[in-house]
Amino acid sequence: MEYLILVDNNDNPIGSDEKAKCHLPNGKLHRAFTILLFNKDGKLLLTQRSMSKMLWPGDWDGTVASHPRESETYVSSAERRLPEELGITCKLDYLFKFEYHVPYKNIGSENEICGTLIGILEEPERMRLVKDEISAIRWISLDELLAEIKKSPRTFCPWMLVALYLLPGSNKDINEKHKEILQMWMRSDYNADLNEPLKYHFPDHRWELKR
Repeated sequence: MEYLILVDNNDNPIGSDEKAKCHLPNGKLHRAFTILLFNKDGKLLLTQRSMSKMLWPGDWDGTVASHPRESETYVSSAERRLPEELGITCKLDYLFKFEYHVPYKNIGSENEICGTLIGILEEPERMRLVKDEISAIRWISLDELLAEIKKSPRTFCPWMLVALYLLPGSNKDINEKHKEILQMWMRSDYNADLNEPLKYHFPDHRWELKR
């Protein structure tokens, strides 16, 4: 049985609970992470969530989303989970974290402080999908992604949209490190294209950047 780290609003651990209980009905605030993995052409690796998922089944997500274990950092947990879900390894950098709460139909909720990590996959690797987690993958450019999100925001996971919205204003040292590859993703003007999709998932704006 998987246990998640319960946290307060400052991301301090306050206990643990079963994964299912952390997502039902309104969720308990817990620690999570999301990975945004890019290739050398600046395309983002999207993954489609398995239809067996309780929340947002079949929707498109960033590269990997999961939960740290006790004693793990955001980086170490994400670097552990990447090969488990996709069969690849990649050096990851921590960018920021945000708190959000969003329900899924009448089934459950995500209530998380979500660390966001970024990585560059320098050389193409053959990926091995864990079907209970991921049903499909694809690489996508910023313009292609924005067009799809605008057309059908409901098919994209809400936490991914928040991470993308916050990306341009995030860790300047990391952004500078990858500026040649990620220059399009660092444009602050694309935030306007995400405002309406975010309102679709968060009509009450229940998300915020954590310092």
